[in-house]
Parts: sequence; C-alpha cells; structure tokens
Amino acid sequence: MQVLIVSATLLEIKKLIDDLKFDKKNEQFYYKQLANSTIDVLIGDIGIAFTIYSLSKALSKKNYDLVINTGIAGSLTEKLKIGDVAQVASEEFADLGIRSEREFSTLFEMGFMDKNEFPFTEGKLINPDVENNLFHHLKSVKGITVNAVNGNKKEIEKLKEKFDADIECMEGAAVFYICLMEKIPFAEIRAISNYVEERNKDKWDIPLAIGNLTEEIKYVLKNIETFLKA
Repeated sequence: MQVLIVSATLLEIKKLIDDLKFDKKNEQFYYKQLANSTIDVLIGDIGIAFTIYSLSKALSKKNYDLVINTGIAGSLTEKLKIGDVAQVASEEFADLGIRSEREFSTLFEMGFMDKNEFPFTEGKLINPDVENNLFHHLKSVKGITVNAVNGNKKEIEKLKEKFDADIECMEGAAVFYICLMEKIPFAEIRAISNYVEERNKDKWDIPLAIGNLTEEIKYVLKNIETFLKA
C-alpha cells in the first residue's frame, strides 16, 4: 500500500518522523517502509494555495492508495476538548466568496457555483469513506477551511452562525477537493490545540495536541496491514 501523509508544517509531524525513524529525502519529503506499505510524508506548507500546489505535484509523481491530511486545529465547540483527536467528515471553504458591508456570502449563495456540482454536496466537500477507513474509530467532526484563522470575537460569532462546523483549519478543504476530484481515498485527522476565540496562545496546548495526534497515527500505521485485512 502506498500512503501519503500531508502536514502543513514540520512541527506537526516531526514527532512521528522521529519516533518511527523516517528517512529524509529533502526538507519537504520523508519516507519509510512499514511491512508491505510505503509511507511518505509531505510537508505541504500552511494554507490552501501552497497545499494545492505541493499535493498536486506529489500526486503527479506517484500513485497513492491513501492520502492522510494531519495536523492541529482550532475547535469551534466546547464539545471538543484540547488534545482530542478527531476525523474530519466534511469540509467547506469558509472565506471563498463575496464580502459586502453587512455580510459574507459564499460563491454558492451568490449563484456563481452550483452547490451540488461534483465534488460538492450542498456546498460541502464530504469524505465518503469516514465509516470504513482506517480511522473509523475516531469521533467524526465537521470542518471549515480558511485563509486566515480567526481571532476576532465578532467575526468568530458570525462564522459560527453561518457555518455548521466543529473545527477550523487552513488546509483541509484543499486536500478534500483534490482527492475527491482525483478519486483518491483520503482522511483528515486533526488534534485540537486551542479554541477559536480571541487570540490568546497562553490557553493553547500544542504539545498535547501533537503528542496525541502522533500516537493515533502511529497506532494506525503500525497496524495498517491488520486493518486492511479486517
């Protein structure tokens, strides 16, 4: 099995690379053989545009059986605790649209795009394999992807009112879009490092989130052959 793990930053994936002793090809690419599976790690950089470029380039060079997007995220709900690890079932581009003096409207709401034109369903990008993939044991959440994370109280309230989402990140919808278009099985796994609120990094716990995320990914990778046979 050929697996590609995509992370925005080395910080989010370095513990996994160190713990499982991945080999380094260059600053953005690592690899390792686990049983009959080849695991590659791509550092795709932060944000939608950089992720689309780096992932598209990687997929043009090799045929992968599974893409795993992994990293930390902010929670929009107190139902998720800092350190929780979850699988993202759906994603939306939450700042792709038109902003007027009073409100923000998506491209679907403005009539520029059909909300049910592939790969969208009611304006959302949905992972069809959440119930059956390697991470089905994780809690399932809904995500939004933004170009700029939110730290303004008024804007956060508007965001929560407009989108039915549990987490916020900067790359998820880009990975969903590419994998759905290319018909490649995928998963997005996120660990909660903070709540989406007025920015105060004293309340964040990035080490806890990365530690829990790493253990989850290690568990799945070390048992990937067993899971695939089940």
